[in-house]
Amino acid sequence: MTTLAEGLAAYFDYLVLARARLLDWVRQTPPPTYAQTFSVGRGSIRATLLHVAGAEWGYVEALTRGEVTARELRQGNPFTVERLPELEPLVAAWDRQRPITRQALAELGEPDRPTAMVARDMTPPMRFQLTVGGIAGQILFHEIHHRAQVMAMLRQAGLAAENLDYSVLMAQRIPLA
Repeated sequence: MTTLAEGLAAYFDYLVLARARLLDWVRQTPPPTYAQTFSVGRGSIRATLLHVAGAEWGYVEALTRGEVTARELRQGNPFTVERLPELEPLVAAWDRQRPITRQALAELGEPDRPTAMVARDMTPPMRFQLTVGGIAGQILFHEIHHRAQVMAMLRQAGLAAENLDYSVLMAQRIPLA
């Protein structure tokens, strides 16, 4: 029987496969398209991909450390435009994050275990109480949400980025006799 954590790690494998296809499409566009302004998502393909990778890193920090502060996440985030202004260095850094994320999901433990993010620099200061299972779900769903935005940007740039559906990428196809 598959545990929840094993299932989450397998779903993450699908995300990685879909991400690779998305990044291949980004590579097919002229280089200026990566930083081009769009009225979708975070405003550019670069900003949106950096946001997704940085959020993944931050959520894994919350999963593995228990409680994190917003300031720690902002200061430690390796996925910023200052650190990774070009696509290929982002892809390489995200590839290095991949096994860390997968391991965190595979070793999730009790999904109802509480964790928190504290934002003392918000007005008013705020504590975001979550469960590790909720963060694991957010890692998966957050990327899908923003992936659709990048696909819309690619379409606006003239590239037909289509169909990263789970059943298309993961279903085993068996011919009927």
